Amino acid sequence: MADTIQEWGINNDYAPLKDVLLGKPEYYRWVDAGPLIGRTLANAHKTGVKFDLQRAMAQHAEMVSIYEDNGVTCHYLEADEVLHRNFFARDSSAMTPWGALICHMQLKVRRADYVSAIKFYQGCGIPIWQYATAGHFEGGDFVILEPGKVLIGYCGERSEQAGSEQVADFVRKEGWEAVTVPISREFVHMDGLVVPLAEKLLVACIDALEPWVVELLTGWGFEFVDVPYREAKNLGVNLVALGNGRVLSMAGATELNAKMRAMGFEVYDPDMSMFTLGGGGVHCLSQALCREDV
Repeated sequence: MADTIQEWGINNDYAPLKDVLLGKPEYYRWVDAGPLIGRTLANAHKTGVKFDLQRAMAQHAEMVSIYEDNGVTCHYLEADEVLHRNFFARDSSAMTPWGALICHMQLKVRRADYVSAIKFYQGCGIPIWQYATAGHFEGGDFVILEPGKVLIGYCGERSEQAGSEQVADFVRKEGWEAVTVPISREFVHMDGLVVPLAEKLLVACIDALEPWVVELLTGWGFEFVDVPYREAKNLGVNLVALGNGRVLSMAGATELNAKMRAMGFEVYDPDMSMFTLGGGGVHCLSQALCREDV
């Protein structure tokens, strides 16, 4: 049984992170599970890249060490040989100020990941707020920009419009604004295109966003750290703000990392290639459970 977590909930995704939900990639392997890993597998005969479980475990352990060194308490979904991709903890649930949203994943290989998520939240005393039921919906498409504003994506083959609209209605009933946004399948989830970095500051691939979305975000007063397409398509946007000017990024996002350092951010950039080549970055691997309120 998981430890009881006295403090839980997030009303933002950039203030100091206190608790994070991860998984254990003990049964990880590369399988065809979407466009990102599909590209890796399709080009492997030319690139020579190969999956290495020990390397993946070491990369994940380095990420955990960065969290712990920054005072973040790490919690874990139970490893499961059948649910062998459940360690991508972002997608089977989403944390809110009101409790956990349990998601309804579309990929057959991940369709039952909700079981791991429900067991965790029940075991540690975090209430379940809502369940996505109207259509498939995944946690990577739930992006809290700031208190009161949520961006909700859907590409169709992962989150579907019906699921995203249902979740948006859940949010609106709590008095927050929620906007649903269609995105290209190559980015899989909204957190492949937009992730908060600090107050009124977003990391985003502007070229891949529809102009009306950029205008909306600008109208809300947000500024951008723009990520070039060549980095965004390899999950460069998919970082985690640790708060107080610290950010967990990845080695592959060299141009973005340089921009953030020039702005004064302390950037951690571990090699997470076994995961980015396999379909997810550090944001996909991590579900914030508790942040300082703003």
